[in-house]
Amino acid sequence: MVFLIILSCSCSVERFIPEDESLYTGAVLTMKKPDSTRSLTKVKSELDALIRPTPNSKILGMRLGLFYHYRAQQKKLNFISKWINKKIGEEPVYLSEVNPERIKELINNRLENRGFFYNKLQAVIDSSDKKSEIQYIVELKTPYKLNNLTIEGDSLPIYKEIKELMSQTALKSGRRFDLEVMKFERERIDRELKQIGYYNFNPDFLIFEADTNRYRNKRFDLFLRLKKDTPTRAMVPYTIDSIIVYPNHNVDQTSKVNDTIVLDDISFIQDEEYFKPRLLEPYILFEKGQKYNANTSRLTSNRLSSIGSYKFVNIKFKELDSVLTGYDEGSLAADIKLSPLNKRSLRASVEAVTKSNDFAGPGISVVYSNRNLFKGGETLSLTGTFAYETQLSGGDQSGLTSIAGGLKADLILPRLVPFSPSRFKYAVPKTKVSMGVEYLNRSQLYSLNSFSTSYGYTWNANRFVYHQLNPISINYVNLSNTTAEFEAILDENSFLERSFDQQFIAGLTYNFTYNGLVDQQDTHSIYLSTGIDVAGNVLNLLSGGEQTFLNLEYAQYAKADVDLRYYFRFGKEQALVTRVFAGIGLPYGNSTTLPFVKQYFSGGPYSVRAFKIRSLGPGTYTSDEDSTTSFFDQSGDIKLEANIEYRFPIFSYLKGAVFADAGNVWLTGGKEIEGEDEDEENINEELITRGTFGSDWINELGIGAGVGLRVDIQSFVIRFDLATPLHIPYAEEGERWNSGFDFSSDNLKLNFAIGYPF
Repeated sequence: MVFLIILSCSCSVERFIPEDESLYTGAVLTMKKPDSTRSLTKVKSELDALIRPTPNSKILGMRLGLFYHYRAQQKKLNFISKWINKKIGEEPVYLSEVNPERIKELINNRLENRGFFYNKLQAVIDSSDKKSEIQYIVELKTPYKLNNLTIEGDSLPIYKEIKELMSQTALKSGRRFDLEVMKFERERIDRELKQIGYYNFNPDFLIFEADTNRYRNKRFDLFLRLKKDTPTRAMVPYTIDSIIVYPNHNVDQTSKVNDTIVLDDISFIQDEEYFKPRLLEPYILFEKGQKYNANTSRLTSNRLSSIGSYKFVNIKFKELDSVLTGYDEGSLAADIKLSPLNKRSLRASVEAVTKSNDFAGPGISVVYSNRNLFKGGETLSLTGTFAYETQLSGGDQSGLTSIAGGLKADLILPRLVPFSPSRFKYAVPKTKVSMGVEYLNRSQLYSLNSFSTSYGYTWNANRFVYHQLNPISINYVNLSNTTAEFEAILDENSFLERSFDQQFIAGLTYNFTYNGLVDQQDTHSIYLSTGIDVAGNVLNLLSGGEQTFLNLEYAQYAKADVDLRYYFRFGKEQALVTRVFAGIGLPYGNSTTLPFVKQYFSGGPYSVRAFKIRSLGPGTYTSDEDSTTSFFDQSGDIKLEANIEYRFPIFSYLKGAVFADAGNVWLTGGKEIEGEDEDEENINEELITRGTFGSDWINELGIGAGVGLRVDIQSFVIRFDLATPLHIPYAEEGERWNSGFDFSSDNLKLNFAIGYPF
């Protein structure tokens, strides 16, 4: 506290302000509305946005940017002060730069647009100690309200369409006069007319006229009509007369003689077959003889772009009639020009990798892509990876290293295979076939050779919703080269040993994602991701109920989890973010535990940050062995986590955060695995007793809180989080709660990570 007082005094800017100037510190807007008027929160927010200029910013109550600007004007300036001024320095904003009369004019104009006329406005300046604040006081009059809405017109079909559209209008009797609503209605009518053929229509052709002369009680009538100079072309619908597609368009080769293939009244013109017409035709949603539809055109463009073979998609419509006689329908010719991406590409990247298990190190990846492989938009990607990693933290784990390498092939087909072409309107569903092999050597412990393959589908239902379904998902892992140290870990824990025994996993997975974060300007956003993973049922049928298939012991389980996040944005780059995660896996039939790669873990930079990676749970259990052992045996079948984080800007690319996390993992009940000796039986019994999920689960949560710094450069985030535990579930009862923030070195946990935690 003393430090902050000293810093505040040393950074005082009053002594730098010229004698004839006063520092502008901002403005306050006060609205006095009639009692009969509803809440005007949105209107006040709009008025606040009109107040200019913005005063100098403050950090912890101090105007550091302004202070360092003043310091920079001194003759002698050290390098650090120059650098700070360059980064955060701000020009002073004086009262002499503010024009209160202009602000009052802008406020009054906006209020008139919202139906409030003849208002009283005042600007009161409060000055003291070379600082000035302005208070804008607005006394609102009773607003004008709509009495009747009339749509004028004649016998032309377009007037009938407008009347039908206005049956859904927001302009109802009793609504306050609002120019924004009228503008919205004009744009809505324009959008709807363009869906039924009115190619040349424009919202500017519509005009609203208000009449207040009929009433004395602040009521008005509203009239909607087309402007007198509206051209004939704008008032008639258009029909698509022809469709021509150029699947291999190149502006430099327009003089070539090309072949034409006609399929379902669509002409495909290409010098040689680049894309098979029968495979390209389902992506085009409009047909010859249809009315022009702007939405259908946009969706067709989205579908063609999502194939993955084209750099540019250009759909142009040309009017075929040079002169329209009367109000007959017009005709359009549709030209679709598709410019391909390079057929082959090779991309290599060297990267520094940091993972949630605190492994970090350099890596290299090489990706080869071959687009439009079979002339149907197919993309083949071959990815090779190599990485060396070492454990950065974790006590005895700090000596662990790993070498990993892999090769993966992905074949993506922009359609459902083997099903018939589908008319998914928003985006094209894709079939993905993947196959890969990986090698992992974890020093002092083991080697893993794994093989995986999957066959499934992905599709976007809309710009928020994404689905991924893999009817076939197979993963086989061969554990080898185990050291005596790792064998000892397995021998002491039957649960862990069983989880490594069943390394053949075959089943079905499905993931659903709703991502409301695509609209980053929204105040409220929701992200929801949920997944289902079921394994072993088909193999159980094929094997006739035996525990092995092709001499391999396979896993049987069902697993489901949900990740829900809520973002509340307010102020300037401030956000309150909350997250809840819940997951459960149930082994059955052939399995008594989940495979190790399918188990849940808690703790670490993307989880409960006050605890080391994988150091929580199950339940109140903790390993009495070294941290190398606990790294493996502190896992569970159930996981619950909750997080809350307040994010705020500090300056430029530096952001701050204050957060709290809670979570743990547990075992499901009913497990019975016999140990080979008394010590192993004791470990199993302790795991079951302390680690099984029960009614007292809420008192077994690990809870922590802390602060964070993030360097956020165009969405690339380097994150540092410092946290301390508040509730330690594995401590003795009565000693689990810390009486406050414990900032001793043993309790502070520094997390370094790439990207936000959620």
